[in-house]
Amino acid sequence: MDKVLSARIDDRILRQINDLANRMNTTKKAVIESAIELLSMKVDSEKNRDVFDDTCGAWLREESAEETVCHARAAFRNSMFRYNKNSI
Repeated sequence: MDKVLSARIDDRILRQINDLANRMNTTKKAVIESAIELLSMKVDSEKNRDVFDDTCGAWLREESAEETVCHARAAFRNSMFRYNKNSI
């Protein structure tokens, strides 16, 4: 889903975006999205950033997987008990 972004940018930058869009025969939106993707990849490669370290930290939890499952099941059971108790 596309979101609306509002930003004040320098006239020179806007002219560059328009010029690139015309030369590439595409939209200004596509030019901006491509530029952001390229910049993001450049920054990630320069900083040797590992996306998995940033997003997949399940193995770093303090409790065991069994404890996590136990807590989740207890929360589910308690919520079902509350629901049944209130509907009587």
